[in-house]
Amino acid sequence: MASQSSKGSVHDFTVKDARGNDVDLSIYKGKVLLIVNVASQCGLTNSNYTELSKLYERYKDQGFEILAFPCNQFGGQEPGNNEQILEFACTRFKAEYPIFDKVDVNGEKAAPIYKFLKSSKGGLFGDSIKWNFSKFLVNKEGHVVDRYAPTTSPLSIEKDIRKLLA
Repeated sequence: MASQSSKGSVHDFTVKDARGNDVDLSIYKGKVLLIVNVASQCGLTNSNYTELSKLYERYKDQGFEILAFPCNQFGGQEPGNNEQILEFACTRFKAEYPIFDKVDVNGEKAAPIYKFLKSSKGGLFGDSIKWNFSKFLVNKEGHVVDRYAPTTSPLSIEKDIRKLLA
């Protein structure tokens, strides 16, 4: 735990991509990030994946990245393996943004990046992630500037993204 608390930004973390390779998040320095826990079989899946792809398409060339972390902690709605998740997101929703290794976002086994995100911006009902498609907006320096509920439409965050890209 001590090493985690010494981390000052998202850029201090290394995570696994969906193929099991290490990804040093410092490669995203200077970019605005939207970090989302995703699921394939949630009632929010269609609207979120569709709108996330629209946002990515609009802003990817201006320094915007979406980092998607599949999670099966809410209603078992992400049961597939990484290959199936990639196939689903990239084929059905044309997701071009990075999709990482499936993680836990709550509990003792929560991924360190999620422990950091939650400690940076607690939610309305405390720190824990409440459901699929919780969203964290991160500035170019790697600091969490906002947190959005699962039901918040990705397109409604667009004005906040534009502000950080300016």
